Amino acid sequence: MLDDYQAVATSLADWSGLDVTTYQYNVDGDRLVAVLRDAEVVVLMRERTPFPAALIARLPKLRLIVTTGMRNASIDVAAAKAAGVTVCGTASTSEPPVELTWALILGLARNLVVENNSLRAGGPWQSTVGVGLAGKTLGLLGFGKIGVRVARIGLAFGMDVVAWSENLTAGRTDAEGVRLAPSKEALLAESDVVSVHLVLGDRTRGLVDDAALKLMRPNAFLVNTSRAAIVERQALVDALRENRIAGAGLDVFETEPLPVDDVLRTLPNVLATPHLGYVTDGNYRTYFREAVEDIRAFLAGAPVRVL
Repeated sequence: MLDDYQAVATSLADWSGLDVTTYQYNVDGDRLVAVLRDAEVVVLMRERTPFPAALIARLPKLRLIVTTGMRNASIDVAAAKAAGVTVCGTASTSEPPVELTWALILGLARNLVVENNSLRAGGPWQSTVGVGLAGKTLGLLGFGKIGVRVARIGLAFGMDVVAWSENLTAGRTDAEGVRLAPSKEALLAESDVVSVHLVLGDRTRGLVDDAALKLMRPNAFLVNTSRAAIVERQALVDALRENRIAGAGLDVFETEPLPVDDVLRTLPNVLATPHLGYVTDGNYRTYFREAVEDIRAFLAGAPVRVL
């Protein structure tokens, strides 16, 4: 098992009868090949470690890859199948990233980190003025399972919710009491909070670029709990440094773990978390319990949840 950051995988499921070795931190390159050389089964945590064709080709004993979740863009599934390697997934719930999205929105709007740090340090009693969300506009880039749930909470807060994606229709948004934006540009220009909930692909990579960020209001927040590459990194850094937007809530980064000297660790208008969107006790129990089920089913000759 790779990338068991919190060292909890073996305690959240019954792995009895299986010879399991876990690696808590990132392993890559030749060391990764050495670590996995004798492994017949590899369990991957989400998309933390890429599994391209070149790596699969160097692991002749590999028979099964299990990924947490039913989608993992970092695995070359076609190459695995060509090499005779089965790829299976697990269930995953969308509630945890929805909850974290709102944690970031609320943390930004009410300056929670600043106020908490000040209180602990004996600083001024109330040093900032928070932003109320009721009556503000929440713009959603993406309106799938997660985006819809984020929208429902925005509506409960009394926000005006608008959504856009390339193939989104008014029928889908109307059913949720949400407005359909005529364009990405229109959504960015009118929103007080923009939250990204799109799948990363050729059409969405770099979708929020410098031109897009320049459309946002100077008092607006950008939140990204989806994939880092949807937002152009340097354009975002520039916008934050120049205070062209009020702040960003980020849970995803192009390099993870984020390097210790990364500028995003230092910008005062960034609220950042280390890719915690899906990291909850319930999700982890599902991941590891079903990973064990996948392995046992494969060994019994009847694979389940095959990708």
